[in-house]
Amino acid sequence: QLEAERAAALAKYQKVAAALTTARQKAAAKYGSEVSAIVRQLGMANAQLVVAVEPTDSERPRAHGADEVRFGFSANPGQPPRALAKVASGGELSRVSLAIQVVGAADSGAPTMIFDEVDAGIGGGVADIVGEKLKALGARRQVLCVTHLAQVAVHGAQHLGIRKEVKNAQTFTRVLPLAKDARTLEIARMLGGQEITVATQALARDLLKRSA
Repeated sequence: QLEAERAAALAKYQKVAAALTTARQKAAAKYGSEVSAIVRQLGMANAQLVVAVEPTDSERPRAHGADEVRFGFSANPGQPPRALAKVASGGELSRVSLAIQVVGAADSGAPTMIFDEVDAGIGGGVADIVGEKLKALGARRQVLCVTHLAQVAVHGAQHLGIRKEVKNAQTFTRVLPLAKDARTLEIARMLGGQEITVATQALARDLLKRSA
């Protein structure tokens, strides 16, 4: 009797797991396509994210179904997608992560997200798009972003200046909130280097105004 109950339970599991596999395979193609489209907007014109739904080696029933879900990534044409964590650089991984969060923002995601050097290897118009995507993501949750590009920084709702100081042979990091004028000066410094001119301040004010 126990064997019969076990067989019935296993058959039910297999039926439900098969339905879940079909749903995952259908969603995977759409999800990979949507993420790839955003990643390409972020400066990787040939990037491709592939979501692979593969059967597990285990014959035992599992709470999450009978599949392993893996993210494959290729940044260059002619290269097949490989495990995202192994082939993506730090900057690429940050941008793929941003694209993943943007696609899934309406449904789920952590309440606070941190993006470090998401602007690595980009500039100009692409940097502005990255800033816009981060701003859109910040409308739903708290987003912290470390950046060296003014085009990204101007989209932030709050700016913090980070400085390193050496006192008594010890290094300290100071993080200070930037008010309106200090914010403009910091954006101007990011645009023009250590020498802040009237022209760079005017450009900083213009960027901040257009991103508001």
